[in-house]
Amino acid sequence: LRFEMYEEYIKRRVLSIQSHVVCGYVGNRAAVFPMQLLGMEVDNINSVQFCCHTQYKEVKGQILGSQELKQLVDGLESNGIHHYSSLLTGYIGSVEFLEQVADTGKRLKTANPELLYVCDPVLGDNDHWYVSKDLLPIYQNTILKLANIITPNHFELGWLTEITITDMESAIAAIDKAHEMGVGTVVLSSFPSGKDNLTLVGSQYSQGKSKKFSITFPHIEGIFTGTGDLFAALLLVHFKRSGKLDKACELVISTMKNVLQATQEKRKALESADVQQSFKCELDLIQSKSSIENPTLSCSAIPI
Repeated sequence: LRFEMYEEYIKRRVLSIQSHVVCGYVGNRAAVFPMQLLGMEVDNINSVQFCCHTQYKEVKGQILGSQELKQLVDGLESNGIHHYSSLLTGYIGSVEFLEQVADTGKRLKTANPELLYVCDPVLGDNDHWYVSKDLLPIYQNTILKLANIITPNHFELGWLTEITITDMESAIAAIDKAHEMGVGTVVLSSFPSGKDNLTLVGSQYSQGKSKKFSITFPHIEGIFTGTGDLFAALLLVHFKRSGKLDKACELVISTMKNVLQATQEKRKALESADVQQSFKCELDLIQSKSSIENPTLSCSAIPI
């Protein structure tokens, strides 16, 4: 019985390697809370510790080095507490750190060959790069072969596959190219489809065949940060629970809709406050607790 309890506990363990901010909800601050709400035992390593995210006027803090990451993982391993069921990674700011993340993924998969690695390959958005382009070859040549699931936006998937995504046809071509590059499951989190809509495309590749679906949902106007981090965290948990990618994505999109609508309402309530706009636009994550725990489905996956 004790062994079975331990095995069940291991199935809930997640290591999340992302950024951390004192104020706001991006990186681990956007990912850890919802995963814990949904029953996961989350350990987090903060790739950076900043006062706030980079859309604020001034950012101060510290950056974790690649050797410091290695020391932390060495410590987990030497204490025999490096057995995880899942690994989640997001924003990585340097080549050296990304290489160490790849090494960490390999070590964790050695400890647990069934490890689920969900990677949000944060490169940029809206034709704007967040990181150095020097990271791109590592994602292309190493991470795509190591990760089980990637969750890029259309800008990121376009750069990873060198296919510009403008419509469903090019989205499918880019996803197929990503499969060829080594990753089994791709969730293109969104690309513009029509005046007021966005479309998600999910695809699982196995034994020479891929199974694809799409979800089209209304675009919610506004400036939001941390949405990709929240998206990947929710996807990890819901996919882990059901094993069904389409159902997991339905729950993710439905939850995201509720969180973003709550964030819009909060921003309006703070409109007259004498604070930076970035503060007003922070995700209304804590007050969305019930929406995260029990999302109301608002979309349906359609097979492609």
